[in-house]
Amino acid sequence: MLFDSTVRRELARAFVATLVVMLTIVLTTFLIRTVGQAADGAVAPQDVVLLLGYAAIGNLPIMMTLSLFVAIVLTLGRMYRDSEMAIWFSSGIGLSRFVAPVLRTGWPVLLAVAVLLLVVWPWGNRNTIELRDRYQQRSDLSRVTPGVFQSSSDGLRVFFTEREGPVGTGPGQARNVFILTQQEHSETVTSARAGRLETEGDDRYLVLDRGQRNDVDQQTGERTLSSFERYRVLASEHAAHAADSTPPKATGTLELIAQPTPRGEAELTWRFGLLLGAANLMVLGVGLAATNPRRASNWNLLFALLAFFIYYNLINLSQAWVASGRLGVGTVLLALHGGAFAVAVGLLWWRDHATVLSFRPRKPRSPLPAAA
Repeated sequence: MLFDSTVRRELARAFVATLVVMLTIVLTTFLIRTVGQAADGAVAPQDVVLLLGYAAIGNLPIMMTLSLFVAIVLTLGRMYRDSEMAIWFSSGIGLSRFVAPVLRTGWPVLLAVAVLLLVVWPWGNRNTIELRDRYQQRSDLSRVTPGVFQSSSDGLRVFFTEREGPVGTGPGQARNVFILTQQEHSETVTSARAGRLETEGDDRYLVLDRGQRNDVDQQTGERTLSSFERYRVLASEHAAHAADSTPPKATGTLELIAQPTPRGEAELTWRFGLLLGAANLMVLGVGLAATNPRRASNWNLLFALLAFFIYYNLINLSQAWVASGRLGVGTVLLALHGGAFAVAVGLLWWRDHATVLSFRPRKPRSPLPAAA
């Protein structure tokens, strides 16, 4: 049918163009943020591309939902301004008839959003947390650039390495290590041919091979020089419990359903809420696209963006309600998204009937009686 194919083609073009623009803006923002975190030492520089990819995948459902919503408003709004809607309405096609081609165009997007939210979202968050924790659990020696003095995370030690460890050594190993440790009443200078980090249970040990240690008591001035073949000291870092510290956003959907907790149910409310919200926004966009072709302003797009941000903030607020135990998952999903669907259908019904009344043919007036 000409009507269906025309609307779907226009929607597809607008959706692709809007999604490309949003991806460019969001990826640029996350790239600047990730590079800043790498410069501050929060993430590894070599993991910037991976973290950027995980961030893009995590935010892709929201961007696809917003792109589809904006595409619907822009496409139908352009048809209003170009008087195409007047032609369709005059042909007997009401505004509610536009819902069918919109749903046919949007169901692949809804399917992709469902897969991203229920499967890819926790996977990307889990990998992001693992990358950050792996970098944070590395030793201070592994963060030192060869030939550059650098302070430890607690600020009590200064490290210097002449060069990196030999080929084949694991992470956290270095050669020709120099360590300056300052305490309240003493200062220690330790040098070694090699250094590495070992983990035993929850404790992490710094192991130095073939070196010497010079201790200076700043109160008495006494100096002590000692040599060692192997020196082992407890470091201040501790191994993290990855299994216990996994947040709900990094937990799979099936696992959250099998082991319900308040925080897990809140995460499920957010995931299913975004999916239901994407479906409701498709119907809501048809009703919000109506505009007056005689006005040059594009207020319908502004109102549509305002409606999206209000709806999205309500979804986030519902997650907090479920996490605090105020409301249940079913109650929130039914009240919030059922109410949003009712508003979308009511707006569509009002727009449709107002359009039918405005385009209903008027009865011809009876001729006035001739003057006597």
